[in-house]
Amino acid sequence: MNIHEYQGKDILKRYGVRVQEGIVAETAEEAVEAAKKLTEQTGTGWHVIKAQIHAGGRGKGGGVKLAKNLDQVREIAGQIIGMQLVTKQTGPEGRKVHKVLVAQDVYYPGESQPQEFYMSVLLDRASGRNVIIYTTEGGMDIEEVAEAHPDKILKEYVDPRVGFRPFQAGKIAFNLGLSGEAYKEMVKFVTALYKAYDDTDSAMFEINPVLKTSDNKILAVDAKVTLDENALYRHKDFAALRDTNEEDPLEVEASASNLNYVKLDGNVGCMVNGAGLAMATMDIIKLSGGEPANFLDVGGGANAQTVEAGFRIILKDPNVKAILINIFGGIVRCDRVANGVVEAYKNIGDIRVPIIVRLQGTNAEEGARIIDESGLKVYSAVLLKDAAQKVKEVLAMQEQQA
Repeated sequence: MNIHEYQGKDILKRYGVRVQEGIVAETAEEAVEAAKKLTEQTGTGWHVIKAQIHAGGRGKGGGVKLAKNLDQVREIAGQIIGMQLVTKQTGPEGRKVHKVLVAQDVYYPGESQPQEFYMSVLLDRASGRNVIIYTTEGGMDIEEVAEAHPDKILKEYVDPRVGFRPFQAGKIAFNLGLSGEAYKEMVKFVTALYKAYDDTDSAMFEINPVLKTSDNKILAVDAKVTLDENALYRHKDFAALRDTNEEDPLEVEASASNLNYVKLDGNVGCMVNGAGLAMATMDIIKLSGGEPANFLDVGGGANAQTVEAGFRIILKDPNVKAILINIFGGIVRCDRVANGVVEAYKNIGDIRVPIIVRLQGTNAEEGARIIDESGLKVYSAVLLKDAAQKVKEVLAMQEQQA
């Protein structure tokens, strides 16, 4: 689960990580009031107005701007709030900005070349260890640095048996070329950052840039945080950090029905019970000449309600030309799934795309019979290759009719 920059910074502050202070605002007037409070708290005269969306590259897209007085705070906040911000990570459609973070200006006057580092903590699945990735080349062009100068990207792996050790924090500070007070500050920063990542069961903490000020303070100017949804039961307060405005509406609707759904760009919708089977089904769709329109796992307890919810979500995608339902009847009986498909079809009504249902496992033949005798525009299959052939046929038929 992605969260906003201001939310990530709040978590970091709990663990003693020094951050660029800021106050979130949803209107231009709120932004002005936030700027006034920041001036009182930090003494800053200039403010940075930062769009809050779940995507990087905001600065290059025009979502991060400097305001030198309150009039500029009002003007810039008014421009950014409500804009459709397009970055490399949003795609061409962009994201609508609903709020901004009014942040203190941490770049001191006269400091022409402040030191900016990059640092992130995440799980390296290949080694089964957490890893801290860091470089002296922080800032907006980190992707270009990684591509052109991979030797400048350094990694520090953490042994899960002993955890993050003090000597590793010192090694990172040394490799970043720091000494004296700045070295000590970086050791504290890295240690607190890793503890924040580890204690919150997060999937990723990315700080870009990590800033070294001219008076040797180390602080997080940005914070991109991804929480592990599988661990939210241990951090119930984190559920309130979710912003559904930043998510695909169909994915939000699916999660409300306890369905695992990811929208894709293809023309064949698929509904499957089990993530592994879903991946195989998507491969079959590709081999049959189609493109998967989604990943949809209804789970092991598929019933009429979940099938109907899945149908409604898939059918809201205008690109879907056919639907393939692939159910393995292990926990659930195939005849019950078949009855659920028929019932859902009748409840929804006016389904204009062909549906192929492949049932295998417990009572698969009975399930196929129920589908075949329903009188509905639903085709049954027992073997996966038969389902693939049906998909190929209905797509070819639609292409001829077009």
